[in-house]
Amino acid sequence: MRELPEGVASGRIVETEAYVVGDTAGHAYRGMTRRNCSLFLERGHAYIYLAYGSSYMLNVSSETPGIGAGVLIRALEPLEDIPIMRLNRGIERLRDLARGPGRLTAALRVDRRLDGLDLCREGPLWLGRGDPEPREIGPGEIGESIRIGVSRDANRLQRFYLRGSPFVSGPRSINV
Repeated sequence: MRELPEGVASGRIVETEAYVVGDTAGHAYRGMTRRNCSLFLERGHAYIYLAYGSSYMLNVSSETPGIGAGVLIRALEPLEDIPIMRLNRGIERLRDLARGPGRLTAALRVDRRLDGLDLCREGPLWLGRGDPEPREIGPGEIGESIRIGVSRDANRLQRFYLRGSPFVSGPRSINV
């Protein structure tokens, strides 16, 4: 959920990647720095960084205070206030609004100013509790694959996605 002056834009998370303790591909691997200190906060805080100088990435801290690990939010299925997301992205195609971590942050206007925010409390950015039209996700509906765009610990199956969702990013070969 993203509260903006124009309204509240939201989406269902359909793809994530885990960066666990000891993961050489994770930003916490070499310890806490000024840049990554949000990863070391209590579970549920935003860690936002600029990747390749062009796109922000939204992560959620996932361990106890002082232990660095997180989950990258890779893709959303847009649900509410889609016109805001279209305006933010400058595109019309619904499928491409938040399919990929950089597109997601652009659609929701997420940047470093939100770094460290408690995502478990309602505010400018937060994790909601379920979908407007909740449904059970059955066995086998969650796919698992290698992560996208990492070179270290690249073979770990730590990318999770909703099978069959057109809003999932990455090549079709890993979205089975």
